[in-house]
Amino acid sequence: MKKILLALVLLISFLQADEENLKVVYDLTTKDIAKIEQNILKGIVAHKVYFQKDFKELDVTVVIHGGAYRYFVKDPSTTMYKNDKELIKNYTELKKRLASLADTYDVEFLMCGVGMIHNKMQEKDIVPFVKVIPNSTIGLIERQNQGYAYIPVGD
Repeated sequence: MKKILLALVLLISFLQADEENLKVVYDLTTKDIAKIEQNILKGIVAHKVYFQKDFKELDVTVVIHGGAYRYFVKDPSTTMYKNDKELIKNYTELKKRLASLADTYDVEFLMCGVGMIHNKMQEKDIVPFVKVIPNSTIGLIERQNQGYAYIPVGD
């Protein structure tokens, strides 16, 4: 009887451990639209779909700093990015797709507050699906200590 109970406890523990969500934090610093497209817009969706076929959930956080601020402003034409022709040309579509990651795929976007000050941005300048945090290092430390895998997306 004790062996059966022990086997049941081990089985339940195994099943509960298997149900825990997989977690990843992207350290997003690139200003390269192609890297945003490949690693964030397409990559995150592909990874979520891959794990969902095995009935696993992938929790995704993106920490924004460095050159990546430009993709998360409400209107780049009113910011220091107003002369970035490639950004201005592609911004409407990029903004929709990034918002879709937050809304449809439950991706959490965190932005470095220190860099915002350096880039003369305020919270009112940022798209609503982004949460401002004190600095990017704090966001990365917290997520990694919560068991998130780390993926850098830089230039």
